[in-house]
Amino acid sequence: MVYLIGAGPGDPELMTLKAVRALRAADVILVDALVNPACLEHARPDARVIKVGKRAGSDATQQAHIEKLLVFHARQGRVVARLKGGDPFVFGRGGEEAERLRAQGFDVVIVPGLTSGIAVPAALGIPVTHRDLAHGVTFLTGHGVEHDWDALVRSGTTLVIYMGSRRLSEIRRRLVGAGMAPDTPACAIANGTLATQRHVVSTLAHLSTETLTGPIIIVIGEVVRLGCAVEQSAPARAA
Repeated sequence: MVYLIGAGPGDPELMTLKAVRALRAADVILVDALVNPACLEHARPDARVIKVGKRAGSDATQQAHIEKLLVFHARQGRVVARLKGGDPFVFGRGGEEAERLRAQGFDVVIVPGLTSGIAVPAALGIPVTHRDLAHGVTFLTGHGVEHDWDALVRSGTTLVIYMGSRRLSEIRRRLVGAGMAPDTPACAIANGTLATQRHVVSTLAHLSTETLTGPIIIVIGEVVRLGCAVEQSAPARAA
């Protein structure tokens, strides 16, 4: 039996009860670097914890090796937990791991988690949808710039960008080039839902993440106004 568990956005109190029960059942836990260590307090004392972290800009365990570890421990008859930040099926490669395990004949239980793209803005008072301001939300990653930028701008949805800090300048250029107004409200949030959470509120034209460290979620759209006051013409401010 293998559990693919979403640990939520960071605050361990935002883990689900099902995630806690699955961790308590596990003999072996493969945990990502972005998971708050406090989440592991729910594991049994005799459980083996294997760090297979992936964090931008640092050494990371190869995905193929992670999948081999999952298969290896499952073949030993152990209850295995794969603990991921956020939700395992939202930019977490959980789908690939589930495919590999099922192809090998193992039972896989998916334990959804609260994805950062919803929870982190909400913790700052920003709803990703709103009846009057945004009829939908689009989640995308900042890895690569192969998105259909024209379609993204035409959609009129809130844009929530995971892992976009390093390519913020390119993302800004592409969005403005596709017709998005430079004064569109924008916000960057680091270490969301944690005591170390910090954010920068500005406009698309001025948003910068230089003062932030840690995992960052970027939110672009009119809904940002509901959580934070936006200074339309001033440089970004940090809080």
